[in-house]
Amino acid sequence: MKVLVINGPNLSRLDIRDSSIYGDMSYPQLEAHIRSAAESNGFIADVRQSDDEATIIGWLHEAADSNTPVIINPAAFTHYSYAIRDAAELVKAPLIEVHLSNPLAREEFRHTSVISGVANGTIGGFGPNSYSLALTALKTLIS
Repeated sequence: MKVLVINGPNLSRLDIRDSSIYGDMSYPQLEAHIRSAAESNGFIADVRQSDDEATIIGWLHEAADSNTPVIINPAAFTHYSYAIRDAAELVKAPLIEVHLSNPLAREEFRHTSVISGVANGTIGGFGPNSYSLALTALKTLIS
């Protein structure tokens, strides 16, 4: 089964971001980690990244139309993109929000997620393993 993994803005630049928050993995390494964890859980991961809100909305529409489960790391869009939230709500297959860091342990503006209210669950703070945990949860939700 296919799972769409959507990564939001600045994640493609992990290797130059603050490693104390985001770890020391490059984006290609994160993609490989996700694909491996997906395979271990019986999924084929379609991993995508965009800094563009409209592109992410289009991908969510695609998932809604094809009934594809989604794991989404909306990054900064987490806190204010009602457009992404509304597109995520259209997805009737399971949708899990993930974060590399723990947003609740960071700046106050990061404490609010407009996405979590339409997600089946939110996993954050475990670095790349947030994706692994989301894939395990997704497997449980589907079976």
